[in-house]
Amino acid sequence: MKLFAVPAFFVLAWGTAHADEASLCRAGGGTYLTGSVTAGPRFAHGRHPLHGVELSHTHLMVESDQDKQAYDVAIDDVFAAGYDTAGENVPAPLSTLRAGQRVEICGRPYRDGARLGIDWVHTNCGAAPTVRKPNGWLKIFGANGTPGPNLESSEEYCRLW
Repeated sequence: MKLFAVPAFFVLAWGTAHADEASLCRAGGGTYLTGSVTAGPRFAHGRHPLHGVELSHTHLMVESDQDKQAYDVAIDDVFAAGYDTAGENVPAPLSTLRAGQRVEICGRPYRDGARLGIDWVHTNCGAAPTVRKPNGWLKIFGANGTPGPNLESSEEYCRLW
């Protein structure tokens, strides 16, 4: 294995980028997590349709860098570009997520018994963000260590709310 030195300015730039993303998340009412996908994506049918649209979810398990805890990430499928109106599959681009990938999450933490989770990892459709309804996101880190686009930014179904 060949080791190499990373110039200090790259380390500082990477740390600054993460600090900026965390600040943006908090400013949008959210809780910021980074971590590695450990399982998923897994499709879950919606329990109650909203105006005839199934509110299916995709679930991931992510080990947080911040506290090393496992989080169930509950992702609203209607905010993914490839939302499946039939409600049968994990939509693109969520279907590209794989174990081992590094992700950045901004959302609302929750607890279900002993299990930790985070949801509301999507756009809030222009509504003023709050802690209960943050302007969240889910991004995959690229090979260069910077987060990619929000996988949950589609506003096609914002009309439901």
